[in-house]
Amino acid sequence: MINKFSTLDNDFDSELDSLIAWDSSIDEEISNSVKKIINDVKRNGDSSVLDYTKQFDSIMAKSISELTMPKERLKQAFDNLEKEQKDALSIAAERIKSYHQNQVQESWNYSEDDGTVLGQKITPLERAGLYVPGGKAAYPSSVLMNSIPAKVAGVEELIMVVPTPKGIVNELVLAAAYVAEVDLVITIGGAQAIAALAYGTESIPKVDKIVGPGNIYVATAKRQVYGQVGIDMIAGPSEILIICDGKTNPDWVAMDLFSQAEHDEDAQAILLCPDEEFIKEVEKSISKLLPSLEREQIIKTSLEKRGALILTQDIDEAVKISNRIAPEHLELSVEDPESIIDDIKHAGAIFMGTYSSEALGDYCAGTNHVLPTSSTARFSSPLGVYDFIKRSSIVMASKDGANKLGKTASVLAYGEGLEAHAKSALYRTDKS
Repeated sequence: MINKFSTLDNDFDSELDSLIAWDSSIDEEISNSVKKIINDVKRNGDSSVLDYTKQFDSIMAKSISELTMPKERLKQAFDNLEKEQKDALSIAAERIKSYHQNQVQESWNYSEDDGTVLGQKITPLERAGLYVPGGKAAYPSSVLMNSIPAKVAGVEELIMVVPTPKGIVNELVLAAAYVAEVDLVITIGGAQAIAALAYGTESIPKVDKIVGPGNIYVATAKRQVYGQVGIDMIAGPSEILIICDGKTNPDWVAMDLFSQAEHDEDAQAILLCPDEEFIKEVEKSISKLLPSLEREQIIKTSLEKRGALILTQDIDEAVKISNRIAPEHLELSVEDPESIIDDIKHAGAIFMGTYSSEALGDYCAGTNHVLPTSSTARFSSPLGVYDFIKRSSIVMASKDGANKLGKTASVLAYGEGLEAHAKSALYRTDKS
């Protein structure tokens, strides 16, 4: 059911490379379809958005205002929830807000002896767009994770787009938008929604950055509008890697592997452990627990295609393999996680100790669940407040500073053959 390897296998390196490889190549037919939709929206604005909403979501509307959810409707969705759901949304939102407030950056500057001032100005984005999958899919956690950091950063206006195919509205998603204080909710989706946010229409304001998950058409559209607007990332399938010393309940480990494998058939779940007997126990737990789950077939396919139980020589070797994989989610399910945390170089989120299930991070620990996938944790980070700010450099030269620095700048400018640069700097010196 699930692949099993040992690092002592002669072909282990090639087997691992094959296992973790992910083809993110763009489907040319999808790319061309998305390009056409984007160009139509750029050219025709609201009209094209309404046409595509009718075509793909079977929603008849004569104007964008008919597809806009008033804030009273969002509040109604929250008010009508059961108390348990209200409390869960509120607790998760407060924890996410509390965590991300620690990421807030402030402007700074310093003065040199001659009076020159150098610094950095922090400015939040004016407007951000959030894409949320709609219909039968329910991702209220995604609303919270993408919206709250933007609000903490000070984004002036947050616009959420969410499709409602055949009029199916997800009340939890609307309630989450209310809790997260989203400013505007428009019930559109697909590549047309991404295009509308990127370029603006008569009724939909142009945003500075688009965040949030979506299907292949949404991901392709985000890729194509990047540069016109910022985007969070192009995410691949969900991943979990567990380093275990063999002292965790094997049922816990099996279910943690399932927690990511259930996302879809391409998700990846890997266990690294130096205890061969424990690996056998986890395998037994997989066989025992899997039939009890609603998404059994998806999990089974995921484990068969991209899952693995890997026997390592020791925990140090497991850490090295983990750094090679650079997983989205990493569980250090060991007695003393602090002893190895400094050796972890690449991971989107790290869950330390046997009680820290990855699912807590998905919903309510407070950390962000928008994470780098497909080994991109080697160079990128979780979504956060820093994704919704800009940094501007500040230079305020004094007379003495301009005299000193201007001479240095002119030497370098002449060396590059840029005479106007050199003279611009020299005009403010005693050599002018």
